[in-house]
Amino acid sequence: MIWDKKEISQEMVKSIAARYGCDFLTASILIRRGITEGEDIRYFLEDDPRYLRNPFEFSDMEDAVDRILAAREEGEKVLIFGDRDADGITGTVLLTGYLRSLGMDVSWQLPIGDDPYGLSIRAVEEFARASGSLIITVDCGISCIAEVEKANELGIDVIITDHHNPRDTMPDALAIVNPKLTDSSYGFRDLAGCAVAYKLVAALRFAQKSEIYGHSICLLNVRPSNDAYVIEIAKLRNLVVVKRLTETIIPGMVSITETRLPAFLEGQQIFAWDAPLQKKMLAKIFGNGIEVYMLDMAEEIGKEIPQTSGKSLLRIRELSKLAKYSGKAPEELDVFINLFTTFIRRREKHFTGEDRTDLQLAALGTIADIMPLRDENRIIVRSGVASLLEKPRPGIHALLFKLGLAGRRFGAGEISWQLCPVVNAPGRMGSPDKVAALLLSEDPNERNNLAEEIMFMNNKRRKLGGDMWVIVEPRAAKSLAEFEGKLVLAYGEDIVRGATGLMANRMSKFFKVPAMAVSFSETTATGSLRSARGFNVQLLMEPCADLCIDWGGHNFAAGFSMERSNWDAFMVRIKNMARIMELRDEEDEEILTVDAELPPSYLTPDILRLADRFEPYGEQNDRLVFMTRGLRVADIAFMGKNEAKHVKLTLDTGKHRWPAVYWQAAGKVKQEFDLEDRVDLVYTVERNWFNGIDTVQLKIVDLRRSGESTA
Repeated sequence: MIWDKKEISQEMVKSIAARYGCDFLTASILIRRGITEGEDIRYFLEDDPRYLRNPFEFSDMEDAVDRILAAREEGEKVLIFGDRDADGITGTVLLTGYLRSLGMDVSWQLPIGDDPYGLSIRAVEEFARASGSLIITVDCGISCIAEVEKANELGIDVIITDHHNPRDTMPDALAIVNPKLTDSSYGFRDLAGCAVAYKLVAALRFAQKSEIYGHSICLLNVRPSNDAYVIEIAKLRNLVVVKRLTETIIPGMVSITETRLPAFLEGQQIFAWDAPLQKKMLAKIFGNGIEVYMLDMAEEIGKEIPQTSGKSLLRIRELSKLAKYSGKAPEELDVFINLFTTFIRRREKHFTGEDRTDLQLAALGTIADIMPLRDENRIIVRSGVASLLEKPRPGIHALLFKLGLAGRRFGAGEISWQLCPVVNAPGRMGSPDKVAALLLSEDPNERNNLAEEIMFMNNKRRKLGGDMWVIVEPRAAKSLAEFEGKLVLAYGEDIVRGATGLMANRMSKFFKVPAMAVSFSETTATGSLRSARGFNVQLLMEPCADLCIDWGGHNFAAGFSMERSNWDAFMVRIKNMARIMELRDEEDEEILTVDAELPPSYLTPDILRLADRFEPYGEQNDRLVFMTRGLRVADIAFMGKNEAKHVKLTLDTGKHRWPAVYWQAAGKVKQEFDLEDRVDLVYTVERNWFNGIDTVQLKIVDLRRSGESTA
């Protein structure tokens, strides 16, 4: 292994640390990971939910909210239709639970058995016969053109909430809430489907709490600039800036009617910071005959946010957390916008306990769907995990108890490895409704029975995965040459549909190329694709869209179904595309990217706080990797049930002794290191939970005797 610690500018380290109020070590890790812009840094340094993006950045969000609230007023029947995986299930439960709390007549449905992905014609027709009038999709719907058309024919409105890549043709839905739309105004593309559902619930909460919902308001600020004055106005709707106006005017040169101000402000409620001062400056610009009616927010905001009381916007800018993360030096109006937004959210008590409970589901679905842990996904997962540790939802608690995770500290990693497979298993076995019923159940006995059933299905699926691999592996190996070493494929009637995702994932890791597993029924072929070496699997599916009944997914995971009669044509196209596939080269020798080198004196229990700061770990945010030189091996113990394969070391820093585990390293003892050796090592820091005790240990990635080359 090559140990690679990127060289960075010390001046840049000092600049980042000073600007964002972090220590030099944190700043150096951010820089090595390429996290240098304020917009990105804030999601690593801040936890407050107020840093989550405004749900009304989605252009169709207000239409969706209005339609749902109208359904509530009219007592309409609503159907929530989700996907069968953990992402779709958690989003379905989140939205169903909230709408029911509003007293709405809500039912939910997920694909079960051999049902295809997404909303079906049959589900639409059955809902119409039950006198339903509004369908909301969760984690699906963006490809359901015919199904939405049928709903429209039957007088049913459809709201689509999804996060899958859209096609060229879009469904004719009443509203589409999807961050991946080509014309999306939302600032982050990689929300999970459950997180999109969470955003809809957040928007509904805002609509019912806020007096300003659905109204445009203007924030006005005037400031001197040399011999002129700059008049800045931001028009907000649901706390989203929808339009801005800036006029630079020399006093006495023009009348107000010759500017764009009257048209921009007509019919608007106007707010200002220190209204008397603003009016004085407007009088200097246009004369005393002009009167602009505005409400002064300085005193009211000062009561809610005491640190702003009696201060100018310029002075507040120096104190503003939001301002420091801006990519440019914020103007006074930007500070006012941030203050007003924070004030409204605090006054109306957004981000309540109910919201934190919803974030448990959003976090679980985000982790399960392997979404990038960047941007606001970090706050969604951090807040959701924190809420889980504090007071898990009853249905989740039932599963945590069965898994032995209840009552102990855990992070996104444990959720990913232990909880997510259990939540996903019933969907893979054709019974996702069991998980949704568990998460919605208010009966402790029912929850316990459902949790038992889900654990049984998880064990059954694990065994099925082992059985399937015996069938899949040789077929995949044989196909490698057929696709010029760039793709593996296993298909057949003996491949269980519920195992295709698991098999494709295992194949991609085993063969280190993109993989496809396909299950044949009598009339259809249903498959899953998983990426490897950076290849976008959408590039395989897009040219085959006309052959599919349905398909969808992300850049690195996709699924499809098609008539078996189209399979031969599909194979011809896939083989042709395999010839031009470009995969990222595999390195001859693995490179270990080191985030920071820690002298032995730095290796104290406090280092865990730094590791926790960069949680959650997962997709696009690997665990911090440290390097330390010259530690003494004070003790060596072997581990393993039947055979001693692993090693537990005690490493002496001089002041502290650290327990460390080194997996698959028993054969390296006395060969590459021994008792009392001085060693250099690359490692991660983690908690070890054993017999009810939480301890800190090092997990060694690589280790050498001190003085040996690392490159």
